[in-house]
Amino acid sequence: MRFIFTLFLLITISCTNKNKSKKTITSIDRTENLIAVLDTIWEKEQTPIRLRDSLINIYGAESKEAEVYQKEYRKNHTLNIKKIKKILDKYDWPELTQIGEQGNRTICNVLQHADQKTREHYIPLMKQAVLDKKLDPRFLVRAEDRIATDKGELQIYGGQMKYYPETKSFNVWPVYDPINIDKRRAEIGLEPIAEFLKNRFDFEWNIEEQIKRTEEFENK
Repeated sequence: MRFIFTLFLLITISCTNKNKSKKTITSIDRTENLIAVLDTIWEKEQTPIRLRDSLINIYGAESKEAEVYQKEYRKNHTLNIKKIKKILDKYDWPELTQIGEQGNRTICNVLQHADQKTREHYIPLMKQAVLDKKLDPRFLVRAEDRIATDKGELQIYGGQMKYYPETKSFNVWPVYDPINIDKRRAEIGLEPIAEFLKNRFDFEWNIEEQIKRTEEFENK
């Protein structure tokens, strides 16, 4: 009787270990597959852009040579955005263990090139991903501020610069409530706006100037 019980226990442990092993392998395979999918999307999105830009430098923006890769990019992007939507609709925002930092970069890059409706649709998901520490806040800043500037509205976090022909210089696209911009940035884990602009663009943030520019923008 004791022999039978011992044999049953060994079989049970063996089956349990096999099940655990199977779950682990399945989990690893899924993670690797998702990373592989996003790596492929990145290459198909970025390669024609790199080739297009290199040809623009040689032949010009409207050249036939550059247009070849612009067409390839548009075709690839149409497929890529469908794949990104499928991932986000299935997993919400995936864990870092599933996609890695490069995966985040790929998702945000493809979304950044999507139409306005698509970008706005996924902003709440990006915000939650930032709060859950799945996504670096700079990706959210770029997305939200890009949407605002594309719509001709005040930006929120100050991440977008623009060249102004009248002054022949770059300046921050006007910001909503510039007095409290650092408070908004701190809430999602960003450095102060003056520090960001200095490090990123070597630009000096002047709060009085930006308040005035925002007022002028609102009064247009």
